[in-house]
Amino acid sequence: MTQSCAARVAAAHRRISECDRPEVWITLRSEAETRADAETVDARAAAGEELPLAGLVVAVKDNIDVAGLPTTAGCPAYAYTPAVSAPAVRRLTDAGAIVLGKTNMDQFATGLVGTRSPYGAVRGALRPEKISGGSSSGSAVAVALGIADIALGTDTAGSGRVPAALNGIVGVKPTLGLVPTTGVVPAARSYDAVTVFARTLACAQRALAVMTGPDDGDPRGRTWPEDVRLSAPPRPRIALPRDEDLAPLSPDARAAFAAAVKRLEAAGATSTVLDVSPLLRAARLLYDGALVAERYAAVGEFVARDPSAADPTVAGIILAAAELPAHALVADQELLDRYKALAHRVLSGYDALILPTTTGHPDIATVRADPVAVNSRLGTYTNFVNLLDMAAVAVPAGEADGSPFGVSVVTRAFEDQPALDIAALLTGEQEPVPLPRTGVDLAVFGAHLRGQPLNHQLTESGARYAGEVATSTAYRLTALDTVPAKPGLTRVGPSAGARITGERWTLSPAALGRLLAALPAPMSLGRVELADGSWVLGFQCDPHSAAGGTDITHLGDWRAYLRTAAS
Repeated sequence: MTQSCAARVAAAHRRISECDRPEVWITLRSEAETRADAETVDARAAAGEELPLAGLVVAVKDNIDVAGLPTTAGCPAYAYTPAVSAPAVRRLTDAGAIVLGKTNMDQFATGLVGTRSPYGAVRGALRPEKISGGSSSGSAVAVALGIADIALGTDTAGSGRVPAALNGIVGVKPTLGLVPTTGVVPAARSYDAVTVFARTLACAQRALAVMTGPDDGDPRGRTWPEDVRLSAPPRPRIALPRDEDLAPLSPDARAAFAAAVKRLEAAGATSTVLDVSPLLRAARLLYDGALVAERYAAVGEFVARDPSAADPTVAGIILAAAELPAHALVADQELLDRYKALAHRVLSGYDALILPTTTGHPDIATVRADPVAVNSRLGTYTNFVNLLDMAAVAVPAGEADGSPFGVSVVTRAFEDQPALDIAALLTGEQEPVPLPRTGVDLAVFGAHLRGQPLNHQLTESGARYAGEVATSTAYRLTALDTVPAKPGLTRVGPSAGARITGERWTLSPAALGRLLAALPAPMSLGRVELADGSWVLGFQCDPHSAAGGTDITHLGDWRAYLRTAAS
């Protein structure tokens, strides 16, 4: 923490005054309130409490509960004041973040434009005559203007990604169910996700790591699977849309997309053009099919009692869903299952799909003149993601037509970390600790080191490189007579050996199990003492087999031995 929380809060309120964007907020806490919270966090930190988000201020979309603040979902007549915060919010504040207030949004999270609100249209952060994007409009703009460090949004059709693209920031939409939706006013409960906006990937990932985890109040909650990948491979395989799939883009936007792809390829990615039109067709089910019935199930009864209390466009969408027959919903759910299977086949063998995040940046007048059609176009590349149970990371990728341009890295469910890693090839920064905190550390000293013949067993399983390590002086290293060549590490007692250098990798429990099951003699896995006194799981060798090899302990490193043997 480079500055006190109190100083950060004061800076945020100064920025609010400088920006003069009242439409960003529905409820803004006073500086006295947030300063009191900041002083409490500073005291907790001074007492030695571990607070990974201390010094960060957060803005919260107004369909997510914050204790003591009204939740309106963008509709004053709907307002209620919760006694407890949503788990996503509570986990942030427990980690030291300070809530500035509740942000404006497209009413009932129905829209991608940021104009469907009685609290006013939220203007673009960099181009005020343009829309901000929605429905998480105020949250995205609060981050883009430098007011908030992080902001919470929700995403059903792209609301956590489209505003990120239009305002030049990062938007991370996790796999459905990883972040609890308890305390969130639903839009379409089966497809809702809590999302994070930030100016950097690392900051967004830090917040998301705190928020992730099951909650008893969320029946759709999910946990990381035992075989979750903790890293993208060194040369990720990316799928790209065909030229005809990019038809909604302007020539300038196409050029910006092509430039982003070239940057990924220059960073080591290999690309293949695929027909992704089935995914784009699946996207239409969200609004053009019977799945829109979920909108009525969420807030339809409230809107039906007093349609005049709602935005006319929002009310029209929600109330029309009341007329849908149940058999139509069942038919579309079956069709969606088929699309999910098709998407799995289409993307088999690829680490991610790269798409433009949205189709353009319309001005506010254009949206007001044709609110439904413009909104629909904005979701061309986002609507299918939650329907098909995928994760996505939206990042800035230059400019197009004078506005920020963004691309999205789309992956299968639970492939959130590979998506973040590939997105980091564009942003140039990332959080070194993986988002899933379920991994097991493994120390390797020979053929599994980077650049060595068995390293692929780690990278192909999604293992993550976590830095170099050195053993205590209780170990000896022996060159074994094996194919491929590998060393054997044996423990000989305190100070009876030497420090042996190696690497630490983090991998999923399932990947570790597969590695152990395939481990050939004379290798084994056991606890290895490191130079700092800690112990970690690592490759070892039985003393009898080691005795038949060549002692290379004096070199202290397998690569040093290979260089010596080759000279």
